[in-house]
Amino acid sequence: MTLIAARWRALIPGILICAGLLGGCASTGNPRDPFEPLNRGIYQFNDGVDNVLLKPAAEVYRGVLPEFVRTGVSNFYANINDVVIALNNLLQGKFLNAASDVGRIVVNTTAGLLGVFDVATQIGLEKHDEDFGQTLGYWGMGAGPYLVLPFLGPSSVRDAIGKVVDFATDPVTYVDPTRDRNVLWGVRFVNRRAELLETSKILEAAALDPYEFLRDAYLQRRRNLVHDGSPPPDKDDEPEIKIKPRGEERRDGSFPVSADAGAPVDHPPAGRYVDTTPAREASEHPGTADGYQAAPRVDAMQEQQRRVVRVWTSTPAR
Repeated sequence: MTLIAARWRALIPGILICAGLLGGCASTGNPRDPFEPLNRGIYQFNDGVDNVLLKPAAEVYRGVLPEFVRTGVSNFYANINDVVIALNNLLQGKFLNAASDVGRIVVNTTAGLLGVFDVATQIGLEKHDEDFGQTLGYWGMGAGPYLVLPFLGPSSVRDAIGKVVDFATDPVTYVDPTRDRNVLWGVRFVNRRAELLETSKILEAAALDPYEFLRDAYLQRRRNLVHDGSPPPDKDDEPEIKIKPRGEERRDGSFPVSADAGAPVDHPPAGRYVDTTPAREASEHPGTADGYQAAPRVDAMQEQQRRVVRVWTSTPAR
């Protein structure tokens, strides 16, 4: 109990400082991210730490250790995390899932050599993904504003509270001596970062704004997890999709012809319309010497579909 009390006393000042910073931060127009200026600052800080420390360490880690060793390390930490998952399934009233999680822990810890081998999945015990943030959401607590936590990355007010409880219930937290505990935490972070190396490359290559992309992806994923893959429809939680604008003008100064040239438009851009119906051509070129026929009767014109072709020039017609 003394150890737990000491850890909570160490966490309380940090929580109060973060609350003060959030209270003094100017709000933005995005209801999901009212603390965007502060969040972007922390995101840039985390990105700098990642580029200097975590990413190089993860690249060396992946380059030195063969894949089967890295898989064993991931399985080892996944087995430890099953303790947190089982507890949260129990708190959510998902007793069958909690029993399955306990079975995974027993099988992988024994037959799987402390979880290095994922024997439980091979015998049909499904791997779940639960944490205390999801438990709070399951019982009706909203996600609250989006937050970026120093070193820990994307979160929300609800998930930040959940992370404190997850830390307190993680078996690694109670490993003694402190040196061994720190080694376990360090290897976990580096291994996790190595698993995300390819994902970060995709993020850097595809996202116009990596901060917004990561925020929207995180919020969508968390909402999906809270509702076990079947979230209720809520348009306010859907992120805006930004599309790169297409060039309106070609390099030679001309404008492309629309594919739906016959479709009517309410506010056409500046350009030149040429009416090529037989009535128009006959009125401008009377007679048949030049190959044009006389204008058809009025009733025939009504039955004939009018065809309009747009011809664009580089400058508007005057």
